[in-house]
Amino acid sequence: MFTIYLAIIGVIAFAASAWILGMWLSKNPSKENAERSSRVMHFLFFTGFGAPFFVGLFYPGLTHFDDVVGISSLPSKPFFLVLGILLMIPALYFLGATNILLRKLGSGANAFRLTKHVVAEGVYKWSRNPMSLGYYLFVLGLAFMLGSTTITLGVILGVIPAHLFFLKYFEEFELELRFGESYLDYKKNVPFLFPRIQK
Repeated sequence: MFTIYLAIIGVIAFAASAWILGMWLSKNPSKENAERSSRVMHFLFFTGFGAPFFVGLFYPGLTHFDDVVGISSLPSKPFFLVLGILLMIPALYFLGATNILLRKLGSGANAFRLTKHVVAEGVYKWSRNPMSLGYYLFVLGLAFMLGSTTITLGVILGVIPAHLFFLKYFEEFELELRFGESYLDYKKNVPFLFPRIQK
């Protein structure tokens, strides 16, 4: 149960930090404060979501969470295995393409080095948050492939909502402060998450 408590604390801490830093940033709006708080939030993302995952690899093991909680695994395991694999294909594409574009066009490196320019090419022409979409598909696909009810519920009820809150409440404002009109124009023309169907 330790890892489950750690995951719950991580999700709550991440969402609460997005709220607190978002409020602080709205009272102290500047490019410098946006950069500082963005680095803090990215650190909290990796500690809040990443640490429980890595602990869970070894204790109790990613396939044992349902046994620890005392609930049944997902039914129809072959179906969820295939569905998980199908989700992984676009997930890995989005994650790979966004990292390449951010390095090449944004002069940044994912969360480790903040981008210096708005990237509006490639997958970023269709979605403002293709990396996040790839991440959601990845964690959901992984949960399905593992056949874990506990991890699936954690992803659907905890990880994805907390991260969406971060994007809407904190990151969009932080990007407006860092990039100004260029981001506001981009925001007007490109959908938030799901690519717009082209006519």
